[in-house]
Amino acid sequence: MDRRELADFLRGRRERISPSDVGLPAGPRRRTPGLRREEVAQLAYISTEYYTRLEQARGPHPSREVLAQLARALRLSDAERDHLHHLAGTPPGPPSGPSREVRQSIVDLLHRLPQAAAIVVSATYEVIAWNDLAAALMEDFSAVPRHERNLVRRTFLEPYRSGRRLYSVSDADEFARTAAQHLRAAAARYPDDPEVQALIDELLAGSEEFARLWATHEVAARPTLCKTFDHPVVGPLAVNCDVLDITDRDQRVVIYTATPGTPSEEALRLLSVIGTQRLDVPG
Repeated sequence: MDRRELADFLRGRRERISPSDVGLPAGPRRRTPGLRREEVAQLAYISTEYYTRLEQARGPHPSREVLAQLARALRLSDAERDHLHHLAGTPPGPPSGPSREVRQSIVDLLHRLPQAAAIVVSATYEVIAWNDLAAALMEDFSAVPRHERNLVRRTFLEPYRSGRRLYSVSDADEFARTAAQHLRAAAARYPDDPEVQALIDELLAGSEEFARLWATHEVAARPTLCKTFDHPVVGPLAVNCDVLDITDRDQRVVIYTATPGTPSEEALRLLSVIGTQRLDVPG
């Protein structure tokens, strides 16, 4: 274990992450570049004292679980995760939890689709990347904490925000079944990940509907190719839904497009101009 190199590496990765990257408020008196030590500790589910000792090159040998939690909290790439393990003297193994690191080429792709609303979701349906039109169609994901960006949690635990279930999408109930099935498959792939288990426990405790679907043990789902969003500003939008799998990251790119020449295409064009402004709310 190279304590000094490990300390420098952790510090450098911590300082490059802004609070908004992980859904934390910046606060008026933030003097530390990037995240604070206590914020990293909170995200990694370890004590602040333990993390501080690691950054001061006087910490104990971290376990694989701690390294996995640090890698997730610091949003390390696969190469950085492996490097972290080598510095800690523990050869890297397969990832213990779903990846939240989106390749830059995928992020660039989202922003090269100005006439399509596109998001990237993790294996647990957390929205981890999006373009401007997706924010206008669904919600401004940058304005909500990371906890609330999970579509499964939103579906079962906050089903009727402003009287609408999951953005008033026409297949909300079908999506609920599909999401439960995909989450069961993800739980099998990541049996040791604490965030996956915590999400499942939260859903089982808070939603009878989820508990009923979970009890069926189904893992296969048919994709929905077309759906309609009832948008509060531009009204109903019929869109095609295409899903691209990023197999090496266990992620999906979801792309919503409207058929050319339809009123829905015009509505999407209008949304691209309006953005995330709420024109339906009196000023």
